[in-house]
Amino acid sequence: MSTKTNKNAIQTSSVSSREINDAVWKACDTFRGTVDPSTYKDYVLTMLFLKYISDVWQDHYDRYQEEHGDHPELIEELLKNERFVLPKQANFYALYAQRAKAKNGQRIDKALHAIEESNGSKLREGEYGVFQDISFNSTKLGDEKQKNDVLKHLLEDFHKPELDLRPSRVGKQDIIGDAYEFLIEKFAAGAGKKAGEFYTPSAVSQLMAELVAPQPGDDICDPACGSASLLMKCGQYIKQHHNSKKYALFGQEAIGSTWALAKMNMFLHGEDNHKIKWGDTLRNPQLLNKDDSLQHFDVVVANPPFSLDKWGSDAADNDKYGRFRRGVPPKTKGDYAFILHMIETMKPKTGRMAVVVPHGVLFRGSSEGKIRRKLIEENLLDTVIGLPEKLFYGTGIPAAILVFRKTRSDKKVLFIDASRAYKEGKNQNHLTEQHLQTIVETCNTRKSVDKYAYLADFDEIAENDFNLNIPRYVDTFEEEEEIDLMAVRAEREVLKKQLAELEVQMEAYLEELFDAS
Repeated sequence: MSTKTNKNAIQTSSVSSREINDAVWKACDTFRGTVDPSTYKDYVLTMLFLKYISDVWQDHYDRYQEEHGDHPELIEELLKNERFVLPKQANFYALYAQRAKAKNGQRIDKALHAIEESNGSKLREGEYGVFQDISFNSTKLGDEKQKNDVLKHLLEDFHKPELDLRPSRVGKQDIIGDAYEFLIEKFAAGAGKKAGEFYTPSAVSQLMAELVAPQPGDDICDPACGSASLLMKCGQYIKQHHNSKKYALFGQEAIGSTWALAKMNMFLHGEDNHKIKWGDTLRNPQLLNKDDSLQHFDVVVANPPFSLDKWGSDAADNDKYGRFRRGVPPKTKGDYAFILHMIETMKPKTGRMAVVVPHGVLFRGSSEGKIRRKLIEENLLDTVIGLPEKLFYGTGIPAAILVFRKTRSDKKVLFIDASRAYKEGKNQNHLTEQHLQTIVETCNTRKSVDKYAYLADFDEIAENDFNLNIPRYVDTFEEEEEIDLMAVRAEREVLKKQLAELEVQMEAYLEELFDAS
């Protein structure tokens, strides 16, 4: 083993995920007080992606140089087969070398566009590139002098030893993907209402993955994928439980900058077998078969926007995919529009899905009530889980998870009230591993649990006019302990006697003090 390899081995053992996370979060200090967090989020995440692919490329170049130093043409050929191709001057180190010069923004934009062009469909979706919605030369970063200075500091932040992301140093790739996920969650925590557009809390994603239990060979889809954290939790489930990477991830995201986050997130986690489309799932679904029909999946999961207004109801009656044959949801509430889309994309036998919804979906009437009834009559609804409040970024309201399955062994629906089981936080509540385990075990056992879960049959739900409001089924009322009035009266008499004795003692003490004076 060479000296260089030994050095790298030592470095690999010394670096931790926490050190990298702390370093990337500290890099945000360059923007704080100058640029709004909702703006600089994309710059920091893009720079992390650029630094990582540059470090991987450099690591491999150094190895090829050591092995084939006398054959530069062979090295050039080997580099063409890299996961990501980096044109000359289109890498982090070339940009860092020129950081003290003017026009940092222009150079970074030029480098990103060159990387897009050199990597074909990996970083492009048709005519659109992953970096198209991000411009380091934007006036959002201030005037020319301020912008250049900010970007100089950003390049210096990512050049620090802690952010040497070469595989020979950091070891397994997940540590980089975890850093990216760490940043996304940090940004979500401070993003207010916009947080729900791009991030589902990790514990909720884990819960949903366990509820649908993805298997090797599954096609998994999130039609409102945000930054793709939920999709990747499903992939991780298969790797952890089956030691397999045999699965495919599919997603669609309406917001261009968030779609870009999802693409980068996938690559940083080593999830190359994916297809993430950009576009409005309800108005223009992109995950289609060759005959222009909706693609079907074994697993469908989503945390779509709550009660989306103007979701496209005007065209729903003539939907060529037949998604709204059970009814058209209200134009001001798109919850059931997403649910119906997801139902239509489940495979006929293996299809199962989990979706996060506001509680209104469980009991609102009119067209939503009719849709809800048909889904239950078709025996698609499997489980309703009520979650705690303040669990999701950007909203304090409690939500629920609905689980649907195409193949079911009975016509019953399991209701779980998990709204009181959480770890309280200052601004956000959290689900612990124990909370998740309890929910999953209850789902798997599929039996009523006093004050927590209830297995309702079809007739009972029908008697409730297909209202799924959880308190109708799970009685969480705690009876107050009966008060023994005779015991209370006796205790009161004892206290009155003690008080009278104290009054006598106090009077005696006061008389003594008076005589002494």
